[in-house]
Amino acid sequence: MQNRNEDFNTNELDAIASATAPDLGIDPAECIAPEPTDPCTIVIFGATGDLTARKLIPALFHLYLNDGLPRPFQIVGSARSHMDDQQFRNKMESALKDAEVLDPEKWPTFSTHLHYRPVDYEDPATFDRLAESLRELDSSQHTQGNRIFYIALPPTLYKTVAEMIGRAGLSTENTNGNGWSRMVVEKPFGVNLQTALELDQSLHQHFQEHQIFRIDHYLAKETVQNILMFRFANSLFEPIWNRRYIDHVSITATETLGVEHRAGYYERSGVLRDMFQNHMMQLLALTAMEPPSRFEADLVRDEKGKVFNSLRPFATNNLKDHLVLAQYGAGKADDHQLPAYRDEPGVDPASLTPTFAMMKLFLDNWRWQGVPFYMTSGKRLAQKITEIAIQFKSVPHSLFRHTLGPSIVANRLTLGIYPEEKITLKFQTKNPGARVCLRTVTMDFNYQQNYAGPVLDAYEKVLIDCMIGDQMLFWRQDGVEKSWSFLTPILDRCEDCGDQQAMLEFYPAGSMGPEAIKRLTSNIGNR
Repeated sequence: MQNRNEDFNTNELDAIASATAPDLGIDPAECIAPEPTDPCTIVIFGATGDLTARKLIPALFHLYLNDGLPRPFQIVGSARSHMDDQQFRNKMESALKDAEVLDPEKWPTFSTHLHYRPVDYEDPATFDRLAESLRELDSSQHTQGNRIFYIALPPTLYKTVAEMIGRAGLSTENTNGNGWSRMVVEKPFGVNLQTALELDQSLHQHFQEHQIFRIDHYLAKETVQNILMFRFANSLFEPIWNRRYIDHVSITATETLGVEHRAGYYERSGVLRDMFQNHMMQLLALTAMEPPSRFEADLVRDEKGKVFNSLRPFATNNLKDHLVLAQYGAGKADDHQLPAYRDEPGVDPASLTPTFAMMKLFLDNWRWQGVPFYMTSGKRLAQKITEIAIQFKSVPHSLFRHTLGPSIVANRLTLGIYPEEKITLKFQTKNPGARVCLRTVTMDFNYQQNYAGPVLDAYEKVLIDCMIGDQMLFWRQDGVEKSWSFLTPILDRCEDCGDQQAMLEFYPAGSMGPEAIKRLTSNIGNR
């Protein structure tokens, strides 16, 4: 009699697995918004600016196309420029055309939700008129007094606008016809610890912490959110996510573009303020944090705060052991000549602003003691790539050393964020044939694989979270302060103590970065 087990084929095994697994029955469209959102009015300060045209209005329109906005909703643009509703609508229609997302059939209805009210950011009377206009809209459009104030303005205006909103009575909640009130601010949250504390104090004069949404759009990228799911929803990886099995971790966010039109901002910030205080620190926290007891905003942010508390302070008298700072010089990419940073429009010809940084960090806690984290970010590099690479340790003993040599390539797990949203795992297997030969193979998972639903970009996701009041993907003030507490002594040493020129290396535009990075990575795998 033939063994029944021999008759099983792959299709039958898949059928059994499907039959025994729970059927979640989730329609992809249901993942756009996790729950019905309250009616609300979204007020955008800086509505005539670049951020509104390139990001906010395209994001809101795409949400509208996918039923991701509440019903009813209103969008009120506000800026110094004087225009009426129709002029503002025409301007936003042009922005959608430029972004190549305009749907001519849906636009006419969407445009009826757009309004414009001019303000002078330092004139309380204009904010009083805005408040009265918003109350009239609440009454006629039934938005129940719920409002989001999105400050799409330079950081120097955050304090002023927040104060004006408060003085106009728009920050109070559930009184005088108001519903809930939320304020959204973009990075940077100060330029060092002291300015971050001052900004926080000014915002809290009229807004409570639960009303303040500090955006870091990196956190809203789908693959960044997936880091926690990957770690804590899979028993395969969490047990080995520690110092016993991991040799080092590399967190990389590089780009091919130069400073472009941002020279005025970048000259004051440099790569450490622009990328490390926010984006890179958040990627570090998600990679290294302990599991929260529940997937709730404050509990997740509590665990992130513990990671920041665990950062080993740099020995500021010997920064070169832990930090490489560099600036791009002239170079070439795809047979095109690229200018040096100092030759970019608006840049000081003697500028010492770093456009590249690599840090070697350590976390002094039980899980990660002794494991280096390499964080790298820079402009005008050979590749635009954002990823987190987990390099596992080599096998402790190679029983194949007589046939394969003394070393075997260690496993490597890569969480790709850009340009490809995917997870790859490299491991060893035998080559077919009589000889014993190993080869490195890659197991790939593409994040969009087998998914046919709508895809939200980062700004669409954070706007939804603002509407439902979920602060999971937003910075909490204590996290901002802890991040600045780590970076401020480094910035002070580099900028205020005469070490800036001594620390600065150079690299050709379009290259892989400065040669000095070998100083930090030379002992990888040999500790």
